[in-house]
Amino acid sequence: MENQRLIGLKLSALFHNRVVWVIVAATLFGQAGIWIRFYAVMMFIMAKTHNDPVAISMLTVAEFAPVVLFSFIGGTFADRLPPKRKMILCDLLNAVFVFTVLILVIFFSWKAVYLLPLAYAALMQFSQPAGLKLFKKNLRDNQMQAGISIYQTVFSVFILVGPILGTFVFQNYGVNIAIALMGTMYIISAVIQILLPADQETEEKIEKPPILLEMKHGFHYVLSKKMLKKLSGCFVVTYLAFGLVQPLNVFLVSERLKLGTEYLQWLLTANGAGTILSGLLIMILAKKVTPQQFIFVGIIVNAIGWSTAVLSTQLWLTLLAQFVCGLMMPSIQIGLNTLILQKTQTNYFGRVTGILVPMYTASLVIASFIAGWLKEQLSLFGIYGITIFLFVFALFFVVPLLRSLVENRQLH
Repeated sequence: MENQRLIGLKLSALFHNRVVWVIVAATLFGQAGIWIRFYAVMMFIMAKTHNDPVAISMLTVAEFAPVVLFSFIGGTFADRLPPKRKMILCDLLNAVFVFTVLILVIFFSWKAVYLLPLAYAALMQFSQPAGLKLFKKNLRDNQMQAGISIYQTVFSVFILVGPILGTFVFQNYGVNIAIALMGTMYIISAVIQILLPADQETEEKIEKPPILLEMKHGFHYVLSKKMLKKLSGCFVVTYLAFGLVQPLNVFLVSERLKLGTEYLQWLLTANGAGTILSGLLIMILAKKVTPQQFIFVGIIVNAIGWSTAVLSTQLWLTLLAQFVCGLMMPSIQIGLNTLILQKTQTNYFGRVTGILVPMYTASLVIASFIAGWLKEQLSLFGIYGITIFLFVFALFFVVPLLRSLVENRQLH
């Protein structure tokens, strides 16, 4: 009872932390704008090009190319510039760019919509590390995991709600209103972030070395830390696994369940429901379960869950497997992100995330890109076999983290 009371008090302190709820509220509006834009623009391009796959695939290029190109630069600037000012500026620049694109679409060419994901993805590489840096500065280590789980839950909710919201706006109001709403959401997000604590003056007064030297120091820092190398390896391998299975749910429906593709929505709903619930559970269990344990259990359960999904020929069992995989996938992500926050020095945090984000993003995109080709070469069982092998291989990076945790507990 006493432990439960202490956990309740710590969670209460977390919920009363201004940085947490301001960043979560700003993220809520930002995600609303992103999902409205994503589905509205995608459906708009499909209508304009008569479902041309090349035109649609260019959206993916526009979404992910800036992540690889700008992530490390954005992370380096996150270590140099005051985070609050930087986050507000990025949202305002996003809003200005969105309304500029709206003018181009109305008066010049509809193809200007391709600039929307390009600008968002580029500016996100500057603002997101700054937000996570504020988490690190304003949360204690024992609050970090619960704080990250609250933050992650916002993204999880929009995995379910986002497609509905974006489709509704486009079908009822059209692409111009969707773009205008996106810009408005960024303005609201920027206004909310004014409530963040003022940037520390010392951040501005300390003389900074040349930016190229700071970038070099960032690479040296990551390479010198065994923990960060293990975490980056685990990130890459697990995201390769996620990338392989994400595009193949439709084949579970058609080949294993022998059902129509309209049943795919139920698999995605089950997975999304598990993802939302996961954030809440991790927030509650964060004081009892370490990030290393969350990662270990998440990998094991995902391996079992995806094995069950591909072997199942019953809808209820496949839905259960999808729900369990959705429930445990965020435990890997939140556990890894929490350890990165805890084990990285504050003045290197932006550069560390700037190195790691392109690595696991590229892993996810590459795996998703080759999943269809691999399926033709190896069959559905073959590609799920590779996925399960990748999850098992990820344990190679996690077991040393668990061993270090046990040794530290024995020392204390």
